[in-house]
Amino acid sequence: MQDQVFNNIPVPYNSILAATRKLSFDMASDLQTGALLRTLVASKPGGKMLELGTGSGLSTSWILQGMDHNAHLTTIENNAQLHEVATKHLSDRRAAFVLTDGYQWLKDYKGEKFDFIFADAMPGKYDLFEEAFSLLNHGGIYFIDDMLPQPNWPEGHAERVENFIAMLDQRTDVMLTKLNWSTGIIIVTKNEK
Repeated sequence: MQDQVFNNIPVPYNSILAATRKLSFDMASDLQTGALLRTLVASKPGGKMLELGTGSGLSTSWILQGMDHNAHLTTIENNAQLHEVATKHLSDRRAAFVLTDGYQWLKDYKGEKFDFIFADAMPGKYDLFEEAFSLLNHGGIYFIDDMLPQPNWPEGHAERVENFIAMLDQRTDVMLTKLNWSTGIIIVTKNEK
């Protein structure tokens, strides 16, 4: 089995990748993460999805490809240049692209809960985790990447990752699987305590 061979890469992916490289953005999700996102999102027909950290839209393209016609995605990004790339290439009636500070959005959001959350930014992963996790329906999936050392990690970030993983391991309201694959993935399902 070759896990580096990808079928059905989203049509806008290569255009987004080219625009991402022009911006020298080095925190984009890889193809493995995207393919897994697509597969997991497809398990939530008609679901409400949340992406914390749109970036330039590479992972967003995979999420949209996995969604059915009745699903909806809310995706949050605080960088106007990245937001512009994503919205330019991914116009889709099923998606709401929100340009705002993720910290403030998590503090202010009062809408419906989500069936799938991709936490790909500081808010929702290392900061305001409880606020973000409270937005997930029971049985929902909380997807986290970049848990293995990355070349762009700032000094001290490895300890933050270790503390975050230790916190997840101690929770009694989740089932989780850690994958030493791609950039380091944790898939969390929310259940009753």
